[in-house]
Amino acid sequence: MASNASIDIDRKGGDSIDPREAAHFGTMAADWWNPSGSSAMLHRLNPVRLAYIRAAIDAHWSGNSQSFQPLAGRRALDVGCGAGLLAEPLARLGAAVTGLDAAPENIAAAIAHAGEQGLAIDYRATPVERLEDGNFDLVTSMEVIEHVTDPAAFVAALAARLAPGGLMILSTPNRTPLSRLAIITIGESIGGIPKGTHDWHKFITPEELTALLEQAGLEVTDSTGLSFDPARGFTLSANTAIDYLLTARHRAA
Repeated sequence: MASNASIDIDRKGGDSIDPREAAHFGTMAADWWNPSGSSAMLHRLNPVRLAYIRAAIDAHWSGNSQSFQPLAGRRALDVGCGAGLLAEPLARLGAAVTGLDAAPENIAAAIAHAGEQGLAIDYRATPVERLEDGNFDLVTSMEVIEHVTDPAAFVAALAARLAPGGLMILSTPNRTPLSRLAIITIGESIGGIPKGTHDWHKFITPEELTALLEQAGLEVTDSTGLSFDPARGFTLSANTAIDYLLTARHRAA
């Protein structure tokens, strides 16, 4: 089955997309699925993020950890999906997936790749604030909030698309001296991250992101660090100094 999509995007205002950021990531579209290309760091991060997401899914819905499709019958929204590095695994886990990205070039690449894989994913070059569809069981946004113009509005828009009883999972770099060194000084010079990808001043601490989620009516249920081990690569850890993942759900009444 081929993906469905809309690749027109309206940027008349009212959303948190930064056109300069969208253009920057759009230049990487053709190379997105190359594990040695401009998105190599995301390819290295993806297995660790997927392990975290799978564990969060099983814990949240008390599922069978041996099931190949724990998201069967559920709807997932991946915001800032790029060319589909996370959206495709979510579809393979059984979800009906909608993927949003600010760059039409990325959506075009995502559509083409999903079609080659026989995956039906609804890709749209649409800001989350303008997504009329809602009630997604799972909402994910990986390494995106540090690129938007209004993090509070962005989080509120994500929360508004989360169904009652749903699960939200976010990841983003922390704003620490170590993250500046690892992601920008090293990562954007010799680590394979394209120069100009990050602005350290836009990084968000776990405390700041937790506050934004709480303002949006959610409660954080887990915070886990993403660390780098020279011998093992990226790993989940208690150290959130470089990067971290958060899970959240609607606050109990």
